[in-house]
Amino acid sequence: MTSAAVSLDKVTKVFDKIPVVDELSFEIREGEMYGLLGPNGAGKSTTIRMLITLTEPSSGVIEIAGEDIQANPAHAKRNIGVVLQQMSVDVDLTIWENLEFHARLHHIPNPLRQRLIRQSLEYVELGDRRDDLVKTLSGGMKRRVQIARALLHEPKILFLDEPTVGLDPQTRRRLWEIIRELNSNGMTILLTTHYMEEATTLCDRIGIMEAGKLIEEGTFEQMQTKYGKGLMVKQQGDRWEYDFFPTLKEAEHQLDQLSDRSGVMVRESNLEDIFVELTGRQLD
Repeated sequence: MTSAAVSLDKVTKVFDKIPVVDELSFEIREGEMYGLLGPNGAGKSTTIRMLITLTEPSSGVIEIAGEDIQANPAHAKRNIGVVLQQMSVDVDLTIWENLEFHARLHHIPNPLRQRLIRQSLEYVELGDRRDDLVKTLSGGMKRRVQIARALLHEPKILFLDEPTVGLDPQTRRRLWEIIRELNSNGMTILLTTHYMEEATTLCDRIGIMEAGKLIEEGTFEQMQTKYGKGLMVKQQGDRWEYDFFPTLKEAEHQLDQLSDRSGVMVRESNLEDIFVELTGRQLD
């Protein structure tokens, strides 16, 4: 059995006597791409901050690559790469200067440092732009610089916090290809996203958080089987009602029984339908 690259055991974080993360437990296996979803305020960002050692848990145990991160934070930092949603590269430096600075912080010696910077930039297809100031780049290119920087010290685990937010569909798909290739080369990835299609397309397993707790976990196929593959959508005044059925055929059969089919349609359920069913609200 594949061992856990990331493990959380009853992790809790309390702010002002209120648990923002509440006895959260899950594992990410080595080489797995795991999607962590949840509405705003569900505790995802706090969870990420604890995983990358920026915030200490109030209780519980987090292990990264087999080590307790509170007992050995340096081990965790060596093994993880992080791409946060906020732009965290220096826009007044060139692409190369940003990576050079980051590599020096990781005490990577020359000539290895130069080789790793070149390798990272080639990987995200920015080798020919190395001397460009970051402020002159598009949003998608800046995100690729962040990914190149996160890969520099050759981490085993990559945390991607909404890596494609605000990008156009074409750029988003290109980033999907980079992320998928990293994963197929053995990189363990934790992805948070507000795009349901992104989670369905990229992730091996998905965890859904609500109010600091994990309320559902599994593959998209497992969730579809559990909640229903067929969906009947009915317009009721100014809102929509959703009814799940085990199969699309059963939903179509139910539609055939209706005397009035106006404002009713049947389709296959998707991850967003299941998410809304579980959390009672959409992501934004």
